[in-house]
Amino acid sequence: MNMMAETTTEAKQVQPMSEPSFKMLGRNVSVHYGAKQALFNVNLAVRQNTVTALIGPSGCGKSTFLRCLNRMNDTIDNCRVSGEITLDGQDIYDAAIDVVELRARVGMVFQKPNPFPKSIYENVAYGPRIHGLARSRADLDQIVETSLQKAGLWSEVKDRLNEPGTGLSGGQQQRLCIARAVAVSPEVILMDEPCSALDPIATARVEELIHELRSNFTIVIVTHSMQQAARVSQRTAMFHLGNLVEENDTDKIFTNPDEQRTQDYIMGRFG
Repeated sequence: MNMMAETTTEAKQVQPMSEPSFKMLGRNVSVHYGAKQALFNVNLAVRQNTVTALIGPSGCGKSTFLRCLNRMNDTIDNCRVSGEITLDGQDIYDAAIDVVELRARVGMVFQKPNPFPKSIYENVAYGPRIHGLARSRADLDQIVETSLQKAGLWSEVKDRLNEPGTGLSGGQQQRLCIARAVAVSPEVILMDEPCSALDPIATARVEELIHELRSNFTIVIVTHSMQQAARVSQRTAMFHLGNLVEENDTDKIFTNPDEQRTQDYIMGRFG
């Protein structure tokens, strides 16, 4: 009897598995460029402190969806976004949202490194300065150093901070752009094929950096490289012809996908 009572007590102490923490959530997201529809009712959750890879053939809508997450599509005149995208439960397309503040919270690293025509220091200091994140030069110095350390670049540039950022190698420039994004303390970092212009050594360094950043940031990466998606992400979403085909744990997507289109793409039958 006592043993049964103990077993019952133990059973009561077992906690149910917690729901994953969603940082951003897209519901029925559709995108039109003029009369052409590029995305069709996409529903996708982005998990906190997780790397989510968006894969699929060229023109499938993955970069279009990525740009919806910080309203970069607002800069395209004939682009219309419908549906709902939330950040911590708040609709980012609400009229009351400050888009400049949103893009500080949801930073972006582009396909080709695009450092400002300024010094390495000023590239990183620019965002914190315009957002008023530093109260003094000493604060700014600390933000610059910390950001460059997070981007794995500090040891390479600490003695040349006043030199032009454009004078760095391609891989270093991309890490400088990551440092620039990190400097304003974003919550989410979007990466649109960040390694496509880099050599294999620089690519490996950026991939290693993505692993390190995940402990502090939520990351969404668009990549054409399925090997890269498999290496860096924990969740993968497959897009095709503007539709989200499926989204799941990366291991499952690459070993036992639910959809034939995903299997065919991974096996190289189209793309």
